[in-house]
Amino acid sequence: MSSPSTGTFAAANPYAGRASAASLAAKVPAITALFWVLKTLTTGMGEALSDYLAGSNLVLAVSVGVLGLAAALWLQLRTRHYVAGVYWLAVAMVAVFGTMAADAVHLVGLPYAVTTVFYLAVVVCLFLVWRRSEGTLSIHSITTRRRELFYWATVLASFALGTAAGDLTADQLRLGYLPSVAVFAVAIAVPALGWRFFRMNPVVAFWVAYVLTRPLGASVADWLGKPASHGGGLGLGDGTVAATAGGVIVVLVAYLSIRRSDVQAVEAPA
Repeated sequence: MSSPSTGTFAAANPYAGRASAASLAAKVPAITALFWVLKTLTTGMGEALSDYLAGSNLVLAVSVGVLGLAAALWLQLRTRHYVAGVYWLAVAMVAVFGTMAADAVHLVGLPYAVTTVFYLAVVVCLFLVWRRSEGTLSIHSITTRRRELFYWATVLASFALGTAAGDLTADQLRLGYLPSVAVFAVAIAVPALGWRFFRMNPVVAFWVAYVLTRPLGASVADWLGKPASHGGGLGLGDGTVAATAGGVIVVLVAYLSIRRSDVQAVEAPA
């Protein structure tokens, strides 16, 4: 599920001026293999960091999740075009906050099956409203403020959905972390193969895969970080997993910032 890049964007200052609906360039990256690597890494990092902070200091965890998300989205919405560091910071903070949101709903007493269905309903409703309002769900058309808001609302809901689905398979269905990794790795291959070989709608294929990266990345992080007595993990520690994933993310985002190979072509607003 890849798309062409457009080369270097001419504007030197991404924050210059106010971004009107007509003046926004593409605000999201081209969909390349590196996009999916980074997406999965951010989900795993968000899972591990959220669990680490919650286990250390709940007040600190909530503060980092809420304030970090607000600051990252504020920066993202201020840019007039896609900036790799700003975009992936927002995705990373959505990962942290999305994990907390899913866990919070479960802690009030709702089982994972119920929270999974709830977040699925939220995602479907967002898609329906977005489609009715804009006429497209294509990420190549995120060129207006309203479409960008729909995009980030859907990203946030999809992270919560993926977290709940991952917890459902690992805990309630008692698959354990490594079998959950296998389940979601196979599941995420379905839309990729459907798009590549069976003419699956690319927008549908993208969003199905996007949702599935969350439980895949979270299951990998849990398998690496959690102890063997808790779902069959390797016991490396949530902090270690979060720091390692974060370091890899920084290196990859720096590479993209230099190469600008993920700046995508723009579809004109419908």
